[in-house]
Amino acid sequence: MIYDRALPRAERLRMPWARDVALEVAKQYGVCIRPVALKRIDLQTGQSEIIDVPCGATMAAVCPPCAQRNRQLRMAQCREGWHLDHEPAITPDEPNDEQRWLIEFRADMQARRDAAEQAEEDTTDLDAVLSGLDGEINAAGMRGNVLGRTTAKRTRSTRRRQDTPDLPRRKMADTTLGRTFTSSGGKVYRPSLFVTLTLPSYGKVRDGVPVDPETYDYARAARDALHFSKLVDRFVQNLRRVAGYDVQYFAAVEPQKRLAPHLHMAIRGTLPRTEIKQIAAATYHQVWWPPADQVVFDGEHLPVWDEQAGYVNPATGEVLPTWDEALDQLDADETAEPLHVIRFGTQMDVQGVLAGTPDADQCIRYLSKYLTKSLGESLSADNQSRRDHAARLAEALRFEPCSPTCANWLRYGIQPKGAKAGMAPGRCRGKAHKPEALGYAGRRVLVSRKWSNKTLAEHKQDRRTWVLEALGQPDQSPDPHRYVWKPVPAGDANVAPLAVRLLRTVAERQRWRAHMAQLEAQAAGQGLSATEQTARAA
Repeated sequence: MIYDRALPRAERLRMPWARDVALEVAKQYGVCIRPVALKRIDLQTGQSEIIDVPCGATMAAVCPPCAQRNRQLRMAQCREGWHLDHEPAITPDEPNDEQRWLIEFRADMQARRDAAEQAEEDTTDLDAVLSGLDGEINAAGMRGNVLGRTTAKRTRSTRRRQDTPDLPRRKMADTTLGRTFTSSGGKVYRPSLFVTLTLPSYGKVRDGVPVDPETYDYARAARDALHFSKLVDRFVQNLRRVAGYDVQYFAAVEPQKRLAPHLHMAIRGTLPRTEIKQIAAATYHQVWWPPADQVVFDGEHLPVWDEQAGYVNPATGEVLPTWDEALDQLDADETAEPLHVIRFGTQMDVQGVLAGTPDADQCIRYLSKYLTKSLGESLSADNQSRRDHAARLAEALRFEPCSPTCANWLRYGIQPKGAKAGMAPGRCRGKAHKPEALGYAGRRVLVSRKWSNKTLAEHKQDRRTWVLEALGQPDQSPDPHRYVWKPVPAGDANVAPLAVRLLRTVAERQRWRAHMAQLEAQAAGQGLSATEQTARAA
């Protein structure tokens, strides 16, 4: 570091670090500040090169440029699918010769395995062959498993609870599009909905903090957050049954001030507001898990791991029931009640939205507003009462089972699914138990399969194609089977320092921006729109 020593020390300390300025400039130009160096090997020529791949972070606290790019992709995905006026064409490709041959070979191996099993011979080698074939089948471009579900699915009565009103059920139409309305002038309107759903109250709150923490129902709040994603699934099922068509949606999960998750959902098509509210009021999800209200093992009195039997009672040596055995006992009990029943709260909002209006753009921005932030970022660093509220919620979540594999089941005398040595109550590493998750471990963005008829990767490719056309460069997507990607070990001499790589990328972005600015200036001079000028340049 070289600087004028004659300057006073206080003045020198006010000077920004050059490295920090370089990072800020990289962020300004949308350059990933945490690129991953990968070695790309060309199988045709044998040549290899080091390429920086963006980290792809979705949280702005990790990498703001990547988070902003992902947010823009989600906004484009939401915009393209919300008011779609044609049915998405999703037709599987016809199987090729290689795929047919793999299935035929799989059938032959299955017959040999079945014959060996009937002859009471060892089938270990044949099972390994079948497992490898299943992997090759998926690698050849086929989805799913040839055998489908191989284990029996637990089923329960589908009778609705007596404390929940019934819903109308319309005949399903083979469409994903909602109703259209034609005005007297012949203009066709295709309205859609923007719905906000919340969870019920757990106690009176003020500015997101319980007025009386002692009476606030943290246990229920914790369980509702853990199973919120299942409740959303039930709402979509009921919505489609009532609407009578395959309703498509784009939704985002965000935390409220009180730290409870709530849902913003863009819905293609429209229904009367009263029906939407009836559907939300009649939607519930029952968690059919073993009882978790009576503590069996606590403190230093915890189950002990046995290599042969699993976890056993340290006092009696009795083997704890496995997860499947506990569910069998629950199924056999005709008087059993679900562990938890989750419902939506009474507060909800339903808005009608038309395509191309400012309201639609505002809703899209609102949907993506918090996608670059973690759930825990809603906590204010200078608000001690909110931090205390979050700490009490985290404590309620600490011993609450988050999944069948959660270590907290040992606390209630049950071996978790897939139990292994070293598990202990209160030490589950599941996402739901992390303080920043606030109990919600599901996806932040929920998109139905027929929303925009494109995957997120295809939306990304559309943006890439547009930029390349604007820059006058051909869009030549490389053959994915031509290259092999390998991680570069730390300290590799062929990888330039991070600062050098960032500066190189910034220089490239500068050239791109200069070219785009030139195109915009030409478009303004010729009275053309940016889109028309881009098309002419391409």
